[in-house]
This record gives sequence, structure tokens and C-alpha cells, in this order.
Amino acid sequence: MHPAGAAAAGTPRQRKWPSKRRIPVSPPGMADPHQLFDDTSSAQSRGFGAQRGPGGLGYPAAAASPQEAFLADPVSNMAMAYGSSLAAQGKELVDKNIDRFIPVTKLKYYFAVDTMYVGKKLGLLFFPYLHQDWEVQYQQDTPVAPRFDINAPDLYIPAMAFITYILVAGLALGTQDRFSPDLLGLQASSALAWLTVEVLAILLSLYLLTVNTDLTTIDLVAFLGYKYVGMIGGVLMGLLCGKIGYYLVLGWCCVSIFVFMIRTLRLKILAEAAAQGVPVRGARNQLRMYLTMAVAAAQPLLMYWLTFHLVR
Repeated sequence: MHPAGAAAAGTPRQRKWPSKRRIPVSPPGMADPHQLFDDTSSAQSRGFGAQRGPGGLGYPAAAASPQEAFLADPVSNMAMAYGSSLAAQGKELVDKNIDRFIPVTKLKYYFAVDTMYVGKKLGLLFFPYLHQDWEVQYQQDTPVAPRFDINAPDLYIPAMAFITYILVAGLALGTQDRFSPDLLGLQASSALAWLTVEVLAILLSLYLLTVNTDLTTIDLVAFLGYKYVGMIGGVLMGLLCGKIGYYLVLGWCCVSIFVFMIRTLRLKILAEAAAQGVPVRGARNQLRMYLTMAVAAAQPLLMYWLTFHLVR
């Protein structure tokens, strides 16, 4: 036997006992001693379960927004109601003042037109010689809407004709390489200025002659605005056919608007003679006739003055 074996045989073997390791005691909040972090999912789930949404699905209830909190306040509701009442009172006050200075309800009457009326009115402006009855129809002392009476004045055709005239003037200036925004604005302001002068002059003349008529300021604007239709035709024909076409069409339109104004205004200004069916002789009625002729004669002059420089 080897000496190492003898020594091993002579030495008694030591019994190995299992090592006693100290197991760490888990704190009260720890479920597993080997877990590094606390598991808060159960606590969160318990917290979420305590505050369930309206549907009961387990989701947390959404916090109320500042707007909802403001609306839920009784004081804020009272303030909103008071503000609404103030806004309603202010709107009513504005409507009253606007209707006092700008007759909105009356303006609606002058725009009560349809396609058939516009077509017939344009034909009447170009061919007034074929029309016989120039009386305005009334219903219970109120004139009927323009779409039911071709003799009633309207503001739709004058407004559209004025805008179209400005556009055609810009086209004419552009074809002559003279277009500029300042020149186009000057053209529009000149037309408006002459229209204002006409209306004021007629109103002053009616006041000086003490004419009792139902002719209103809006009626004057409507009748005086019909001349823009002939001006558009003259300028367009001038662009297509030159000076000869311009003078031919503008001359026809000038005679047509003269006849139209005479036959329309004589029933407004000479109301007494028209009511009796016979001409009333006297100096006052002669002055009224002269006023009617002057207003009608001013339309061709202004039509030429506002368009002759647009055709070259």
C-alpha cells in the first residue's frame, strides 16, 4: 500500500453537515425576499378599482376639465345667463338703430326680383318704345314686389350694372395698356360721386318746388342706376367694333334711357296731373315738367362723360 493510502486509512473521515445560511426575513411589504423592487401592480389595480369610470369597465374616471368645473358652478351659470340677456338686448338695440338709419326692411323690397323680371326689365331699358302701361301696381296701398311688376324700381339691376361697368372699364383700360388699380378706383369713385350729386340735386329741386310725391331716395338711386346698363353696352361694342360701334350703341341706349326716364318720372313728379288724367296748367306744373326733362336729359350726358375715354 502506498503511504498516502495508509495515511488516509488511518485518519478518520469527517462528517459534512449542511451549511446553515441565514435566510433574510422579508419585510412586511415584500412578498418575495428575492424580489429587488416592490410590486405595486396590485395596489394600483386596487386603486383603479376604487375609482371606476362611468361604464364600470375598470378604467379610472377622468378628471373634470376646468370648463366643466366652471359650468357646474351656479355662479358661473348665472353669469352666463346674464351675459346672454345682455347680448340679446344689444342685438335688439343695434337692429333698431340700423333700421332707423338704414332701412333694411325697405331694401329687401328692392331686391325681390327673379330671372324673368330681370330679362323683361333689360328689354324695357333697351326698347321702352314698345311698352304701353307704365303705372306701378299696388296692393292695399303698398306697391307689389318688383318680380310681379315690371314698372317697379329695383336695386338689383343697378347694383350689378355698376359692378359690371367697373369690370368692363378695367378690361378696356387693360386692352389699351393703361390699366392701374388707382385709375380703376378713380373710375369707380367718379361714377359714385356723379350718382350722389344727381340724387342730392333732385332732392333739393323737389324740396324747392314743394312737390308731393311718393318718390323716395332709394327710388331715385334705382332709376338713376339704370343708365349703367347702356354704358356697358356702349363700351363693349366699342371694344369689339371701335368708335363707330361705340357711338351707334351708346346713342341708341341714350335715347332709350331718355324715353324711359320721361315716362317713368312723369307719373311720380306730375302726380296731380296723372291722377286727374289731364295736364294741370300752371307755373308750378311747368317747373315740374322742366325738372323731369332735366333729369332725363342728364342721363345721356353722364353716360357719354363716363365712357368716352374708355374707347380709343
